[in-house]
Amino acid sequence: MNDTYILPPPSKKDGPSIALYPGTFDPITNGHIDIIKRGLHLFDKIIVTVGINIQKTPLFSLEERCDLIRECFTEFNGRVEVDYTDGLVVDYALKNNAHAIIRGLRAVSDFDYEFQLALMNRRLERSVETVFLMTGFRWIYISSTGIKNAARYKGNITGLVPVHVEKALQEKFA
Repeated sequence: MNDTYILPPPSKKDGPSIALYPGTFDPITNGHIDIIKRGLHLFDKIIVTVGINIQKTPLFSLEERCDLIRECFTEFNGRVEVDYTDGLVVDYALKNNAHAIIRGLRAVSDFDYEFQLALMNRRLERSVETVFLMTGFRWIYISSTGIKNAARYKGNITGLVPVHVEKALQEKFA
């Protein structure tokens, strides 16, 4: 007996296909933006969900991070929304009719952590799938932490983050 199953994509009568892209986005990078833009080829709408991670001390406030992200997607006609949550991502997904969580992978080293998250989310809510997207090759070495460290010591981060994010980082470290 074959336990695999294939479901058709949601029909338009069921409403738009919605995915979440959760993260701390402290700050958003061109790698994140690449994942979101490519995710729009798969989903009608992506909700960028800024999470509160008690294991991290963010440089930017929750509101600042949301504003920086919104400014990146003003021309996408509502296909990209920005919100935040301090609860379980799968609960937020259900509340917002999202059936998928997008996760970006830069390298094999990311996979172990992301796979554990995906399995936990699957255990918590089987109707929400995780979709892994590989970061574009040109962004594979970029992380928000690396960007912040370079900016802190006046390193050149031009082209790694949007111009308005680069400016915000320069102001934080002035």
